[in-house]
Amino acid sequence: MSVALNILLILLELWAFRLVANRKWKNFIFYTQLSNITTFLSCIALLIAGKNAAWLRYLSVCMMTMTGLVTAFILVPMGGDPKILLWSGNGLYHHVLCPAINFISYVFFEEHVGYKMVILPVLVTLLYGLVMLYMNWIQKADGPYPFFRVRHQTVVRTVVWMAALVAMIGVISALVCLVAT
Repeated sequence: MSVALNILLILLELWAFRLVANRKWKNFIFYTQLSNITTFLSCIALLIAGKNAAWLRYLSVCMMTMTGLVTAFILVPMGGDPKILLWSGNGLYHHVLCPAINFISYVFFEEHVGYKMVILPVLVTLLYGLVMLYMNWIQKADGPYPFFRVRHQTVVRTVVWMAALVAMIGVISALVCLVAT
């Protein structure tokens, strides 16, 4: 079943990437796109390397879960259009379908990693956040999410956002390990 689901994910990711191809390099500033690229690559790695790709599949599931939850419970309530972010275009694939299928495939049908890997998604997400904060600070990026706009909010607010997001990926990482055991 995991092979079929991973092939389905590869196809869905290719379709969704086609929808955002016009952004070119700008895709790489979005955590959403990075988590979906990680998923795409992890699915290919699983098909080629089998259980040796479990760590990459785990990373992708945690990042995709973060993507879906941040979109649904932070970006939409902050004023994002749910139709655009969740129910149409690449949002349907990148924020709903691919994260759900990815989670189901990993948790129920694939080889799992142990708790020793819990820190991996936290470090990757923290690195991404620090890079985006810096890029916003030097005005080479605007966002792409409201919590990275350091020039439009106080230092305290930025620190609170970053702490909350790092805590969120930490909880997600631990829960994915817990559910998958």
